[in-house]
Amino acid sequence: MKRRPLARPVPASYRRAIAGFTITTEDELERSGRWSLVRKSLGVESFGINLVEIAPGQGIPEHNEAERDHEELFVVLEGDLVAVIDGERHPVSARSYVRVDPQPTRTFLNEGDAVAQLLIISAPRTSGFEPLSWA
Repeated sequence: MKRRPLARPVPASYRRAIAGFTITTEDELERSGRWSLVRKSLGVESFGINLVEIAPGQGIPEHNEAERDHEELFVVLEGDLVAVIDGERHPVSARSYVRVDPQPTRTFLNEGDAVAQLLIISAPRTSGFEPLSWA
């Protein structure tokens, strides 16, 4: 049986404007300090998405999204963090998902010994999103 050659690897980062998609790798994301600018790097226009590395003893700025009416989803990709929502502490670890309405203040703190990765996704509640009936 003759084996087909493996497909050529996809270039790490490229845009296909005509086809309507973008592919990149984490290593090629535009960075601003410890923040990887996923939305900007991929050209996403309908929601915010960024990746932040949080070193031991650090956190993200405490904030709320009331002015922008953004609902936020935080996904812990690696490590252990403490989600502090309106002053209440909630330990979260890798593969945890935390959704926060616009009004509460929020921050994520790394009180552990290893770097943690936090993916942050946001959009205004008035974005017009309509969930599929099955999802």
